[in-house]
Amino acid sequence: MSNLLEHIEIETAPNPAAAVIWMHGLGADGNDFVPLVRELDLSGLPGIRFVFPHAATMPVTINGGYVMRAWYDIVATDLTRREDEAGLRASQAQIEALIAREKARGIPAQRIVLAGFSQGCAMALQTGLRHPEPLAGLLCLSGYLPLADKTAAERHPAGQHAPIFLAHGTADPVVPLLRASQSREALQALGYQVEWHDYPMQHSLCQDEVDDIGAWLRRVLA
Repeated sequence: MSNLLEHIEIETAPNPAAAVIWMHGLGADGNDFVPLVRELDLSGLPGIRFVFPHAATMPVTINGGYVMRAWYDIVATDLTRREDEAGLRASQAQIEALIAREKARGIPAQRIVLAGFSQGCAMALQTGLRHPEPLAGLLCLSGYLPLADKTAAERHPAGQHAPIFLAHGTADPVVPLLRASQSREALQALGYQVEWHDYPMQHSLCQDEVDDIGAWLRRVLA
């Protein structure tokens, strides 16, 4: 798998029995959420391998064509007009390769969580809803459901019961709260189990959210 995305790995114990593949936001890289592992209360859980991939670099239209790490291009500020479908699907394939690598290392799909922030959240949903096996869950922070009009037709029934943690800041100036609320409603309309959280913050994380993420991981990976 020489074309596997570059990534950072942290194992909470030897011989991990679960994995969390965590995608960063636009312009960041895999280092962004590495410090979070130490802050999560993972007591009682078996060893977890956290995988933090770096997205490839590409020119991003909304940033004047500036080249940065991105999972897909963003053309307009409303995020869902003229979506970069080719970019979304290319990154989806790269995340699928990371899932396959965890399975090859002995961690079954139902012990793998896909997580992401902002663009990374969109990728967790893009990939997780289409994955042909049940995953442990989808951890979706400060993002939205991409290609929403195609989700019903493309989703895989294997993932219907995977728990989804959807969290957002009420003062987010980057991905408006309304966009996240619409994503929640779309997922619920398709029958998904969505655990919704909102916090008085902008496009970021807060301590209450970190505590809630830890509690959710303790449930889905118990």
